Amino acid sequence: MSATALPNATLLDAYKAMTPGSATLSAKAKELLPSGIAHDGRNFDPYPLYVKRALGPVKWDVDNNKYVDYFGGHGALILGHNHPTVTAAVHAALDNGTHFGACHELEVKWAELVTQMVPSAERVRFTSSGTEATLMALRLARAYTGREKIVRFKGHFHGWNDHMTSGYSNHFDGTPTSGVVHGLSDAVILADPNDVEGITRIFNDHKDIAALILEPTGASFGKMPILPSFLKLLRDLCTQAGTILIFDEVVTGFRVSNGGMQKACGIIPDMTTMAKIVAGGMPGGAVGGRKELLDWLDFQVSQAKGMEKIYHPGTFNANPVTAAAGIATLEILRDTDANDRANAFGAEVRTRMNEVLEEEKVKWAVYGSYSGMHIFLNPEGADITPSTFDAVQFIPQMMGKSRGAGIAPKVRMGLLVNGVDMNSGPSGTISAMHGDEEMTVTVDAFRATIRALKREGVI
Repeated sequence: MSATALPNATLLDAYKAMTPGSATLSAKAKELLPSGIAHDGRNFDPYPLYVKRALGPVKWDVDNNKYVDYFGGHGALILGHNHPTVTAAVHAALDNGTHFGACHELEVKWAELVTQMVPSAERVRFTSSGTEATLMALRLARAYTGREKIVRFKGHFHGWNDHMTSGYSNHFDGTPTSGVVHGLSDAVILADPNDVEGITRIFNDHKDIAALILEPTGASFGKMPILPSFLKLLRDLCTQAGTILIFDEVVTGFRVSNGGMQKACGIIPDMTTMAKIVAGGMPGGAVGGRKELLDWLDFQVSQAKGMEKIYHPGTFNANPVTAAAGIATLEILRDTDANDRANAFGAEVRTRMNEVLEEEKVKWAVYGSYSGMHIFLNPEGADITPSTFDAVQFIPQMMGKSRGAGIAPKVRMGLLVNGVDMNSGPSGTISAMHGDEEMTVTVDAFRATIRALKREGVI
């Protein structure tokens, strides 16, 4: 079904008509789960989409509607859904057992791939999620430096641990969010992205900075881009201050390139946090970095050096099924042009969607880098040209509630009604499996959405 199948219906009416199964499941879920969801990013009004299966670049909901998928498993599926090689590896691992409570060969092979592919990863420690990885990276940095303060950038997401909640979508003054104690937030310094004077002043004023952490392409996979020159400045400042530079490559790792953003830009951090793709789309994460940093997790080295070892258990660390998926995925990325294909699709789809905007005379923009795309909804009505849009100039408009929250869900609904799913940013991640058919559907769906929003008086 699509909006054209119901010519007199609003997008909301069309969505409800085509997704009764999702409506039923959502009503039941609200009796069991807060807001009826298991992840804040799936919150959607009037109810979220319920999916039953997926393959390659597409998925089907419980009402058998088909969608080109740019949600991409929250960015975890660079090879698309159910890649046959990854799926076969997971099945083989399942046949051997899901948990041994012991070391196993796959964790060694997985670690070998990570250390070979990620420039900063002399050693690696596996976790169960990206949030755990960032928490561990901060603990390692504080132990190694003997310092307490952390520098972060406004709008950057590093998981939901207590150090990371302020300054992402609210509390830009650094005050703690609900449930977080003041002591933790007091040790976190929030900085403005690309602010050379501001970050230089922070390093001049604070000599006890243990670590600086950032998303190296900018917040939300380049939605608020970081300038390459600024990234180099951060490397220089951290080196001079003895501060640990942490690249959060939970999204960009093995997506920008098969060695992450650090391989693509040639700027090497001291530590890297990873998840999503590193685990082959399964639950899992990792911290990689210089040996002397990861030595704080090493029984023998810490004892020999008289250090208090950092305790790090984790029931599902390097789970064998996750390891199998990670190995299969990383080998494909190492040995094929999968990253290049996803990046090339990204460049083309952004260009073609901007052509739609210019044809329809809508002053929005579709932008991004590598295999990502974002739709700038221009909430303040600036005079922009879609094809030459510079997102760096508009970062202040993208912070917090001014990100276009009112119209963004309507854009997503329009795309859903026309067979495309991306997150409510509106943003999307692209897989190496997206091809010509998905390109045509996406561009047509975007045009149909724009026209439907015009008819409804939204734009």
